[in-house]
This record gives sequence, C-alpha cells and structure tokens, in this order.
Amino acid sequence: MREVVIVDAVRSPLGKRRGAMSAMHSIDLLASVQQALFDRSGVDPTEVGQVVGGCVGQVGMQTMNVTRNAWLRAGLPLEVAASTVDAQCGSSQQATNLAYSLVAAGVVDAAVGCGVEVMSRVAMGATIPKEPFSGKPVNKNYWEHYELTSQFEGAERIAKQWGITREDTDRFGKSSQDRAARAWNEDRYASQVLPIDAPDWDDDGKPQKTTHRVDRDEGLRETSIEGLAGLRCNLPDGVHTAGTSSQMTDGAGAVLIMSREKANELGVTPKATILDSCLVGSDPVLMLTGPIGATQKLLANNKMQMDDVDVVEINEAFASVVLAWEKELEPDMERVNPNGGAIALGHPLGGTGAILLTKAVHELERADKETAIVTMCCGGGLGTGTLLRRG
Repeated sequence: MREVVIVDAVRSPLGKRRGAMSAMHSIDLLASVQQALFDRSGVDPTEVGQVVGGCVGQVGMQTMNVTRNAWLRAGLPLEVAASTVDAQCGSSQQATNLAYSLVAAGVVDAAVGCGVEVMSRVAMGATIPKEPFSGKPVNKNYWEHYELTSQFEGAERIAKQWGITREDTDRFGKSSQDRAARAWNEDRYASQVLPIDAPDWDDDGKPQKTTHRVDRDEGLRETSIEGLAGLRCNLPDGVHTAGTSSQMTDGAGAVLIMSREKANELGVTPKATILDSCLVGSDPVLMLTGPIGATQKLLANNKMQMDDVDVVEINEAFASVVLAWEKELEPDMERVNPNGGAIALGHPLGGTGAILLTKAVHELERADKETAIVTMCCGGGLGTGTLLRRG
C-alpha cells in the first residue's frame, strides 16, 4: 500500500445546543470546513478524487447525501464525487478511514474525510419517524440475540462492570472542563478552529440573512467537584450526569488526505502520516467498549505498546467509556485528551471523528510529539481507530 499523509485538518467551533450556531444549515457548516482545507493548504480541489463524509441524523437537511450537497454548496468542483456514511458516532472517523483506504489502495491520489451534525435542528432520534410508520431499526429477531439498550444504559453498565464510581466520573468530568479551559486560555486551538459566520434567529425562530461571528467552543462551563456532585442522575444508583456526559452540539470537521507522492508533487508539507486504521465490533449491549478493542488492535498490528503513544484523542461520550478504557490499556492519562474532550467541548455525532483527528494532528505539531491514536465508541457496538505519526 502507498504511504498516506494528512496535509491539513480543520474544524468549526463547537456550538452548544440552541446556541450560537443553531441556525446553521448543515450543508453551510460542512461546506465551510471543506472549503477551508483548500484555502489553508493552497491545494487545487480538482486534485481530490473522492470526498467521504459522516453524518448520523440523515434526515431533513442532512439527507440526500449531505457531504455531496455541502461540496456543491461550497462551489467546489462538481466532477469530484462524494458519499455519506453512517457508523453512528464514529461516522466521520470511519469516513476518513475509508478515504485513507482509497488513497492507500491507489483508487485515488487525494481524498477528503469529513463530517457534520447540527443537533440543534436535527435531534437525536429524528431518523425514526412516527408517521408514516416505516418500521423500527431492530425487530424481535434481533432481540433473540441481543438485548436492546440505550447508550446511557450501556455507559452505566460499563461503570458497574469496571467498578467505576460516581466520584470517579465527577473527577473525570472536572478534568475535561479544566483541560479545555486551559487549552483556550493558552490559545492551543488557534491552528485548527475556523471562525464561522452563523445566521441570527428572528423573533419567530427563523434564520436571518444577518450573521454573527462564532470563533470559540461554547460548551465550556465553570464547575467544581462539589457542583458536579450535586447534579442529578436519571438512575437511583447511576454515576452519570449532564456534567459527566457528552453535550449535544453543532459542529463539523474535515481532513485533506493524499499519497506522499502526490504531496511531494504538489509541494505541500504533510502534517501527519496515517499508519493504520480499524473498525472493530464490540458488545452491542454494553455498546460503548469499542475503543478498548480498537486501541488493542492498532497496537498489536503495529507492534507498539501504550507507552509508545504520545497523544490519545478518545471520545468522551460518557466518563465511564474513557475510564474503562483506562483500566484496560493503562495509559499515562496526561497524554489522553490533553485539551479536553466531549464532556467540555461537545459531541456533534457524525462530525466528532473528523474533529478528534483534527485535534490530534494539531496537538502533535503544537506539542512536538510523534504518535497519536484517535478512537471512538459507536452506537450498536463499534469502535473506530486511527494511528498517526507526525509529519
């Protein structure tokens, strides 16, 4: 296979639900980060062979191949094909991994991996309409094999199985907020966040032609261990609250990938090399343990130990996801989500994978580190993984 590099990676600010970016149309938001790849890198977009995007809520403004619609909305070359995949929360990481595979296999010389979710306007569960009734995602034949649980139930079961307490999750939630605040105070996100001009709402709740500038993640909150301890959990013996779970968020990210030969030909300097990628299955009842298997696979395939990895970006869907992964992998937690994760910044479902890849690529450069792993848990019991090396 050919060596595949990341030329640039960019993300939008992450807007809280019903916040500063809630009037955005999904194709406008995704188009912004797609276009930014070429504005920043100087690469001609006609060099791209395919675009692969991720989106979970493929309904309404996110249906009809949102990736392609965004590309055309940006005025980018119509000859460049695009497709949209659904691997639940890992959609845009899987999309980027598929783009990597296309380049590695020689199908195309350059590709874009990306993803978007505007959760303020396309709510979770919107893809399962009540009328007209078109069936449910699983039926009784599925139940003969597996119990159907929610992600929240899975997170709570993980906490019980790995002996994770309420105090553990609160402490982790506080750390995520502290690290994100430090990152913004130290301007660590400067190289990766694209300011967005988002529409205003009118008094009737309709988007307007006037706009306001959004240049900062909105999910950060002043908090304390005492404050987190006072939050209510939906289960009597549960450990997760709003302060230790990912936030519903609006956001998008995009990654420009090409063969090293193509990068040399175009005279662009790669930011990172993709060494490996994977998508693994995990217990669909616990649902969210996929990062354990994905990380183990990447390490085994590349004859590496956890200590060989300088930076980890693992999605903080719930605190127990990361804490169970920690117990299995035994990493140095100073290297894990060093600039905060989804508990503080937010989790725009189909956009998060490309956003985590963007964070990892820029953190390797900022901190002068060599290797990174990006991994996510996904609904239905999946784990995405990508192994990166700087340069």
